[in-house]
Amino acid sequence: MRIAPKKPYRIIDNNEHFLVLDKSVGIAVHGDLKHETGDELGLLSLVKTQENIKELYPVHRLDKVTSGLLVLAKTPAANRELSMQFERREIEKFYLALSIRKPKKKQGKIVGDMARGRRGSWLLLPSRENPAITQFFSSAAQPGQRLFLLKPKTGKTHQLRVALKSIGAPIAGDALYGGDDKLESFDRTYLHAYALVFTFGGQRQQFVSLPTQGCLFTQPECLASIEAFGAPWQLAWPN
Repeated sequence: MRIAPKKPYRIIDNNEHFLVLDKSVGIAVHGDLKHETGDELGLLSLVKTQENIKELYPVHRLDKVTSGLLVLAKTPAANRELSMQFERREIEKFYLALSIRKPKKKQGKIVGDMARGRRGSWLLLPSRENPAITQFFSSAAQPGQRLFLLKPKTGKTHQLRVALKSIGAPIAGDALYGGDDKLESFDRTYLHAYALVFTFGGQRQQFVSLPTQGCLFTQPECLASIEAFGAPWQLAWPN
């Protein structure tokens, strides 16, 4: 008997307008995963095939190394509405990250322009002409680990990874920004899209998904620290 392969995603919500998925680590939104036919399938193509959906539109994106909540529109009208909300920064996004380094500050706001660095990386600059803006809280997870709850106000490439590196606390397992941390000690890059809040069709939508991949994320101490943050959209975020 043939066993169906495990899907690299979990459906959180499925309605006539959009899908909300929890994306696994290691799959790109667009073509990347080898199909049995030899073609490369990304998450978008895979979901369409496995869920028998004719068309899907990615209204935002997650890096390949990032797990968590992703919204895919199912109609052109939903795609327009949701894409415009992302463009106008009306959709609230919240992320979790772990670092084994002590940050320069435990909460606050990280602001700066971003410029291209080496090997596909980005740098945070002191200038603020068109800055990336990230608000954050942090707390102790386990000994030697710091848990971050992050709220990006903008949507720049690698924004959160660069932001945490800039305060001396690169994300655990991040091969691009982790510096001299021993990457072989980690089973993933510890960045997870944790919660989304937006309005669609006059109805407020709230989605939360705890990380399920990564031995550090799933330790009881880390999960307790996540729970202690409470509902992220209700927090008084640093200005």
